[in-house]
Amino acid sequence: MKLKLIVGLGNPGEEYEKTRHNVGFMVIDALSKKLQAPLKEKKFNGIFYKNSEFILAKPLTYMNNSGEFVRALANYYDILVDDIIVVYDDLDTNLGKVNIRQKGSAGGHKGMSSIISHLNTEEIKRLKVGIGRDSNVIDYVLGKFSFEEFKTIEKVIDYASEALISFIYNDIRYVMNHFSKKNYE
Repeated sequence: MKLKLIVGLGNPGEEYEKTRHNVGFMVIDALSKKLQAPLKEKKFNGIFYKNSEFILAKPLTYMNNSGEFVRALANYYDILVDDIIVVYDDLDTNLGKVNIRQKGSAGGHKGMSSIISHLNTEEIKRLKVGIGRDSNVIDYVLGKFSFEEFKTIEKVIDYASEALISFIYNDIRYVMNHFSKKNYE
C-alpha cells in the first residue's frame, strides 16, 4: 500500500485557534484523536504523524506558504501527488457542507494556491469544508464561529475526519461517492 498524505491548512498561533480559516487544522486534530495518531514529528516547518499507511500533517508556516511544507514532506517520503489530500476552509460553500474534489484551481484560497504552485499541478485532491461567506472576507475568515455555527462545524469536522479515514484505504472516487452528499446546514 502506498503512503497517503493528509494535510490540514491553517495558521499557527493561539490567536488563530478555532477561527474559520483554521478548520483544516481542526479536522486534522479530530482525525489525530480518532486514529490515536499524535502529531509529534517536527520537520520542514510543520508537525506530523507518520506510520506505514499515512501521514497526518499541519504546516506551521502561515497559510500563504503551506506549499513549501507539503512539497518538502512529499519529496522526503516519496509521496505521489495522487496520494495527497488537502483539507481547508471554503468561502464558496455553505456552512455545514463538505466538498471533495479530485482537482481544480485554488479558487482564491492562498494556502491551496501555494500548494498548487509548489507541486506544480492543480491535480491535487481536496476536501473543502464550507464556512459560508460574509462581505468582509478577511475579518470573516479570521473570526471565530458563533456558538450555533460551532455546533454545526463540530458535526462537519467529525464527518470530514471519517471521509479522510476512508481515503487512507480507498481511492478518491469511492470517497467522493460516499461522503460528498451530506449537508449539516
